[in-house]
Amino acid sequence: MGLNYFMALDQGTTSSRAMIFDEEMREIAHCSLTYPQYYPQNGYVEHNPEDLIDTIFHSALKAMTELRITAEDIKAIGITNQRETTLVWDKKTGKCIHNAIVWQCRRTADICKRLKEEDMDEYIQDTTGLVIDPYFSGTKVKWLLDNIPDARKRAYNGELLFGTVDTYLLWKLTNGKVFATDYTNASRTMLFNIHTLDWDDTLLEKLDIPRCMLPKVQASASMYGECEYPWLSGIPIAGIAGDQQGALFGQECDKFGDMKITYGTGAFLLLNTKEKFIKSKHGLVTTLGAGTQPGHPEYVLEGSVFMAGAIFQWLRDQLGILSDVKQASQIASSIKSTGGVCMVPAFTGLGAPHWNADVRATITGMTRATTAKEIIRAAEEAVAFQCYDLFKVMEQDLQQEINHIRVDGGASKDDFLMQFQSDLLNREVERPTYFESTARGGARLARQTLGLTEKQQKVEKSFNATISDDERKEHLKRWNNALNLLLK
Repeated sequence: MGLNYFMALDQGTTSSRAMIFDEEMREIAHCSLTYPQYYPQNGYVEHNPEDLIDTIFHSALKAMTELRITAEDIKAIGITNQRETTLVWDKKTGKCIHNAIVWQCRRTADICKRLKEEDMDEYIQDTTGLVIDPYFSGTKVKWLLDNIPDARKRAYNGELLFGTVDTYLLWKLTNGKVFATDYTNASRTMLFNIHTLDWDDTLLEKLDIPRCMLPKVQASASMYGECEYPWLSGIPIAGIAGDQQGALFGQECDKFGDMKITYGTGAFLLLNTKEKFIKSKHGLVTTLGAGTQPGHPEYVLEGSVFMAGAIFQWLRDQLGILSDVKQASQIASSIKSTGGVCMVPAFTGLGAPHWNADVRATITGMTRATTAKEIIRAAEEAVAFQCYDLFKVMEQDLQQEINHIRVDGGASKDDFLMQFQSDLLNREVERPTYFESTARGGARLARQTLGLTEKQQKVEKSFNATISDDERKEHLKRWNNALNLLLK
């Protein structure tokens, strides 16, 4: 079989996946296992940490079994992961003191409000590149230390460890031997100085978080350690990146001004600005890209949409008007318009450029003639509208037009959504032949750590704008009217 296979372990918000790539970077095995999310009260979102570990390890085993290979046939592993999701665990037992607090969770809104009242906004943006929001990990750690009995005392005594999902997975893979993260994940904690590439003492003091519970931070493409988990034993772990930076790297958006949009549970727009730190004037965040050189930061401008593919799950599971999320594209295409209906899917508040944690979702413009079809089409359009808002302010921060746009993620297979996105942006949108860019980024990082390169991937389909300027203006007017009603 040879020793040129690479495995990507992609731990996402609703599933864990293992992909195996050959020496030509072709996916030759893929296993995905889903797990539940828990909603203990309004605005709270959690995962059972055991679900994360069990599904990622068993997906790896199933992918290897499918190929009939062993650990000796895999040259290296690259890890990609949902980013801001926060875990705190006992250093000796590995048992978490609480469920994982998911990136979507809004429970720390009051902590964020106090930080804003203390005028920490500018310091946090200048230091971490982020805005103050419950989205990021730092306030989640504070919440855990504030609310779990004896947690802060144990943390200061060196008994507890904090990590994002990559750190916890790495710790488990290496049987507790390696406690580390990479630049991209560290940059999403709201605790990390993205200029000095170190944890920030001012923010740690402000949130009362001890430095001793934080992992070592290193370049995304670097050697982390060797697996000691039974069926993965001996495989080097040679790359780590948060899922969105992993997707940017997997899409080969390596040049200044290259951009990708990932359509998953949320939607994420990332723009590569290389060594140039751009401080957004429009609520975007500046974060670290999946760099390959230790000590040399590469910057990315990012905007996040909290609800994208998750909207269609809501239509299926809560409203019951979809039996399969894959039907949404066909249904949306079957009617000429929404009949004036517009959805603003602020189920957990609005992210950039609005950053309003308090507003909630709304559907406007419904009449007695409105059917499930109009609502489904409005949901499709809502994803594109949110991405449009981010795209336009990203161009303003960059002070130039963005023309190279690539897309990936599950919903990028939705031709109606991709066409409507191109229509709104009035730009060409490219979909690659292999759209699981996050996993590809993990495998590509591992390859680069070992000094290997790969052929550039091909474009599967391009979408170009098909509507007039007047039609575009009418669509955007409907969207902005709905937004203004919500944000009053």
